[in-house]
Order: sequence, then C-alpha cells, then structure tokens
Amino acid sequence: MRKHIKQQFKDFYSHFTYLEMEQALEYFAVFGGMQSYVDIDFFDDLDEIIMHNFVLKYSQFDALITPSYLLEAPYRTLLIAIARGDGKLLNIFRRARINETVGGELVAELSATGIVQIELSREHPLKHYPKQKIKKTLRSYRIQSKIRFMDPFLRFWFGFVEPYRHQIKDGKSHDFFQNFHLHYDRCVSLVFEQLSNELLELQFQVRDPLQSKGGFWDQYSEFDLLSLTKSGKIILGECKYKGRKICKNELNKLQEKALHSGIHVDYYALFSKNGFSNELLQSKDASVLLFDIESFKQLLV
Repeated sequence: MRKHIKQQFKDFYSHFTYLEMEQALEYFAVFGGMQSYVDIDFFDDLDEIIMHNFVLKYSQFDALITPSYLLEAPYRTLLIAIARGDGKLLNIFRRARINETVGGELVAELSATGIVQIELSREHPLKHYPKQKIKKTLRSYRIQSKIRFMDPFLRFWFGFVEPYRHQIKDGKSHDFFQNFHLHYDRCVSLVFEQLSNELLELQFQVRDPLQSKGGFWDQYSEFDLLSLTKSGKIILGECKYKGRKICKNELNKLQEKALHSGIHVDYYALFSKNGFSNELLQSKDASVLLFDIESFKQLLV
C-alpha cells in the first residue's frame, strides 16, 4: 500500500533534514518514494544528483520499478501519457493512442495496485434533466476525471526518464537534460499543488474541517484548489511555484475566473514559492489566506 503524499513528504524530509524547504520540495518531486535508494549531498545541485542517479546508475533505478511489466506496452505508453499530459482521462487516451475501453481497464488496474489515483471531476452535469437542451458549442463537451500518480518518483520516471531510456542506457543524456530543463518546473508545481491541499486541510482541521478538497476544472477554467468545509464554506486556491512574488493582480485574476465559473467563494488561498507583494501582505482582508514556502514546514510536525 503506497503512502499518502503528506506522509511521503515527511518520510522524505526525515532522510534529508539539512535541506532548505525549497530544496526539499524540488528533490521530493524527483525522488519522493525512493529516498532510501538515493544519496543527496547538500552541496550538489540537482543536475549533478540526477546525472549521478539516473544516467550513471540508470539500471539500478530501472530495476526498482515494480511491477516490472509497467515498463512494457501498453502500460508504459499509458504511464508516459499520464506523466506528460494534463491528467484528463480522454486526453491521456488520445496521447497514448489507446481506445477508451482498453484505457479504462488499464487505469482501473493501475488504480487498484496503487500506481495512480483517480480524481473525479466535481463539475455539475450540463443537463439537469434528460430532455434539457444545451448550447451547440457544448454538445461535444464531456466532463472528465483526472489521473494522478501516487508517488512523485514514478511521475518523474515516466515523464522524464523512460521516454529517453535507450539514449540513457547508451550513456547519452543531452536530450534527456534538455527536456528536463524545459519541463521540470511543471513537475515541481504538481507536487506543490498536492502539498498545498494538505497544508490547507491542516489549517482548517480544528476550526472547520474540510469535507472535500483537490483541483477543480469545468468548461470555463481550471483551479489548482477548491475545498469545501464542514460548515459549507468554499475555499478557492492558486499555487504559484515561480521565481517571483505573487501580487494583487494574481488575486484579481483568480476572482475573475471564479466569477466566470459561477463559484461563490468564501476564502481565497494563495500559495507562493517566493512570497507576496507588500500590497497583499498589508491587506486586512480576512478572506484572503497567504502561505509562503516556510508555511510548508507545518506538514512535517
């Protein structure tokens, strides 16, 4: 049984307590779930660590992928599509070139074995009764669930390593590192979103526990986080793992998206790697909740 993301992060950090929180998040996005097999030196940069482990020790990590049939078609193709796509079920099947029936069976199997988890859409159905007419532009629209990896390591492996397996086995790493530098921010952002959900749940567990949490997507927009509390309060969140501070404009855009999707928000939660503008920090608006990188230390208690 694979562990929950919060427990995985605590276990990972317990191996590398000398890491700064930003480093811990970035390394966790690569090695989360496999920390017992990797040696991370505080003075090494991420490129050096990845070169040492995934290029020079490729066969060692390749042998850790279990069950081993995940490295064979059609599982391999599907897992690469999940790791490199937007998570939406039908988009994954198209990317993997697998029909919906076969894809559905594979996803169910992978979910049952704890490799992936299915995040159900919480979008309201377009039809409230069978004969209701809908707009022509929406007749082909389908509400979709999303698929997420349970372990950060497996997402990284199938998103970055596995597509270049033959080159890496031959000692060639140029294309692998080029892709890594282009897309790694998104990989960390996904972990940042997952842990942001956990942090928000922790913040509300005493005063008004969350009844549901996770991402939210509909025909209009996608949101990193939408939570519903026991008392019926709605919390809408945005997670920014960027090299700049979040300013008031980001909050304004989130509020506009919520209005467009018809979401009546009670709290806005902003999670930022690099902090917030003075305007946000000095705001006295109690409906706006701010969490910086240091806030994530609360998950380690």
